[in-house]
Amino acid sequence: MNPQVAEYVLAHCTPADEVLRELAVETSAALPARAGMQISHDQGTLLTLLVRLSGARRAVEVGVFTGYSSICIARGLPSDGGLLALDVSEEWTAVARRYWERAGVADRIDLRLGPAAESLRALPREPLFDFGFIDADKGGYPVYYEELLARLRPGGLLALDNVLRGGRVLDPGARGAEDLAVKELNDRIAADPRVTSVMLPLRDGITLARKN
Repeated sequence: MNPQVAEYVLAHCTPADEVLRELAVETSAALPARAGMQISHDQGTLLTLLVRLSGARRAVEVGVFTGYSSICIARGLPSDGGLLALDVSEEWTAVARRYWERAGVADRIDLRLGPAAESLRALPREPLFDFGFIDADKGGYPVYYEELLARLRPGGLLALDNVLRGGRVLDPGARGAEDLAVKELNDRIAADPRVTSVMLPLRDGITLARKN
């Protein structure tokens, strides 16, 4: 997004509360080289709205980092809902656990550490989830998409972050493995008869795919 537009959009979004503001500050201070992995507040608000609007009770997240998106998803769930959160880092998710407690959503989140593909494949291949969010290693996106779609109920919604890859999906000369993986998946989703999809130019791009 144009930086001025991005700031205008953020300024016209329901403000973050103290927990989310402090989580963003701590993440930037403790992990400055990785802070860009955290979703922006407007993206988090969108996740909360999507979960609420879809009526989701069972959600899954691939890529937790320090827990900002987990909080946003969990807040959209009903009190008896649940979020399966998948990540590989004990260090990053230790921060997430503290903030889940502060946000009052820890009882809704089941954290499982390990390669997400393995965690997903260990689940029954049946409609377990109403909502899924993918924001992890981009080379793994094609696998995560297929494994989640197989476990999503009809009418369930998937959201995938960073589908524009800083505009590199438009560059024929971009040959990075992660860029190519996302670009090929973007094409596959657009032509996938199993879903109805739309790509939103919010931040680095978010694709929404509803299972038919």
